[in-house]
Amino acid sequence: MINKTRYLALDVFRGATVCLMIVVNTPGEWGVQYGPLQHASWHGFTLTDLVFPSFLFAVGNAMAFVMDRFAEQGDAAFWRKVLKRTFLIFLIGFLLNWFPFYDFESGSFYSLSTTRIPGVLQRIAICYALTVTLVHYASRQIVVIVSVVLLLGYWAILYFCGGDDPYSLMGFVGNPIDHALIGANHLYTGEGVPFDPEGMLSTLPAIVNVVLGYFTGSLLRSLGNNYESIAKLMIAGVALVVIGLWWDLFFPINKKIWTSSFVLLTSGIDMMALAALVYVIEVKKMKGGTYFFEVFGRNPLIIYAFSGVLITLFHLIKIKNVSIAAIAYQSMTSFLPPAHASFLFATGFMLINWCMGYLMDKNKIYIKV
Repeated sequence: MINKTRYLALDVFRGATVCLMIVVNTPGEWGVQYGPLQHASWHGFTLTDLVFPSFLFAVGNAMAFVMDRFAEQGDAAFWRKVLKRTFLIFLIGFLLNWFPFYDFESGSFYSLSTTRIPGVLQRIAICYALTVTLVHYASRQIVVIVSVVLLLGYWAILYFCGGDDPYSLMGFVGNPIDHALIGANHLYTGEGVPFDPEGMLSTLPAIVNVVLGYFTGSLLRSLGNNYESIAKLMIAGVALVVIGLWWDLFFPINKKIWTSSFVLLTSGIDMMALAALVYVIEVKKMKGGTYFFEVFGRNPLIIYAFSGVLITLFHLIKIKNVSIAAIAYQSMTSFLPPAHASFLFATGFMLINWCMGYLMDKNKIYIKV
């Protein structure tokens, strides 16, 4: 029998992910953040590297609670909702890349010919669409087989089709694919060359993060909030982490090319974190302080998009040729070391976004795409 209880732990998990994502995305100054708040330079793993896969994992969690409705409504309604949601999430992500659209210094619009096409929301949209379709039409056994094929197949493609060092920036086979199909002008350039960490090929293993999130949500629905479900999630999480760390010996853990070992490690950590939240919140009923994260979890997409627009405006709007963001950060560096000031800036900015989410929640405004 399926448990239809609404899980506060899932809302808190999703909200904590959005909260941390805003903090790591908006430092006062790049490169001076605390070590855990920076991505690994290439191979390796930090707390920041866990944020995006946790967002995908949370998408899968939520999916487990709507699949019954999709099954009842028929294929036409299913495709209408899935295509609409995929398009809107992708579009919002693309518009965030293009924003603020107009260059006030040159007096012209930013060219679409050089606007980045991939991105965080774009990957979420694609992974959502492919996973929900797979889960809707295939049996659980087929979903498992496809997931294993994606992880092993991705490893094989990189190993056999890459350069002399297939897991390096220059040897990664996904990069020439993105250059050919998307174009170098539409890719991220933060690595010094056109290379997109949300490129096409590396999106394939990311689908498995959503699948594992879906299986986790399904397990909680079927077993309920009890010690059995907590134990099974903990055991599965530990197993995934161990396998991921073992695989790292041959296929390095790497967020930027989203290696299969990275998928298993992050999904395992997410399972254990969610199991701990279920124990504390659902079983022990210790709910003090959870509302802070609930605010983020109730409007995750809109708050994330709002944070992207707001931080851009903070850097765009200037007073005496100095941006609002720079003024705020520099005022903090007057009494704090750069790393502390950067973290204080990011935390303060996150709290501004929380206030927006709080006002939406108090006015019962919930925007779902």
